[in-house]
Amino acid sequence: MSREQQLRGVEYAELVAFLAVARDRSFRQAADALAVSPSAISHTLRALEDRLGTKLVNRTTRSVSLTDAGRQLERRLAPAFADIEGAVQEAAAGADKPAGTLRLTVPRVAAQMVLSPILGQFLADYPNIRLEITVDDALVDSVADGFDAGIRLDERVRRDMEAVPVSGALRGVVVGSPAYLAVAGVPTTPEALSHHRWLNYRLPFSGRLLPWEFSRAGKEVALSLDGPLTTNDVDLLIAAALDGAGLACITEATITDHLDAGRLVRLLDDWCPPFPGWTLYYPRNRHIPPPLRAFIDFLTAQATAATA
Repeated sequence: MSREQQLRGVEYAELVAFLAVARDRSFRQAADALAVSPSAISHTLRALEDRLGTKLVNRTTRSVSLTDAGRQLERRLAPAFADIEGAVQEAAAGADKPAGTLRLTVPRVAAQMVLSPILGQFLADYPNIRLEITVDDALVDSVADGFDAGIRLDERVRRDMEAVPVSGALRGVVVGSPAYLAVAGVPTTPEALSHHRWLNYRLPFSGRLLPWEFSRAGKEVALSLDGPLTTNDVDLLIAAALDGAGLACITEATITDHLDAGRLVRLLDDWCPPFPGWTLYYPRNRHIPPPLRAFIDFLTAQATAATA
């Protein structure tokens, strides 16, 4: 008898409940997602733990976390169940009517630049698709955490993933307010930045400061200096620069309005070359669920139109 034949309906339900708890880290949210009571979820998960003979979830009154065995089980089950869900959705809806849930993980800047401008149109074009978007600047493991796809800068996408460009090239620029520059002066070389007040961005996935990188005529310069402000929030960084607290290095496309209005001044322009932009990524050699296929096609069309 095959494993599929041995897997009774109750055992399948146990695994579905476990994955819901593992994804949401909440019995109540998992219960809402599965349209059952939290006590039913708790009972089902306890039955699974008893059947496997191992503890999968640590539960307190304040938090839910996975044990090592739970994390290992989630890592193996999530991709398989995503394939099953995608196949069922495709069979039920048909290729011309994609339906189902699409789970995405994206950093905040990508959410603002790539997703915000197109969400309304996409949801109007595909009314049977439900998007679940988690905004997180950390480099999460999209597969292990149950996401169908994610968006990152091209250089941060693992090579074992399929990657689809969804934006043009980007550029980091050094900016300051006119009031700050009137007092501190205008730097004309990267080295001159050492005499200025730095507003730093701390990378959430490594904890280190984002270096300011420059390039011109084959010369490469990377600087990292302390300053009066360090934050992992881009909006706070922009606000501090606007208030004249110092200089910041920010993705140019996120501050176009401030540059055009003269509230911020672009510095060392010829030292700031472009770099590859945002990429949508998903597991290679995996069945692509219809909602993800529709999303890929939609984003690709939008990116093509923007560069035409």
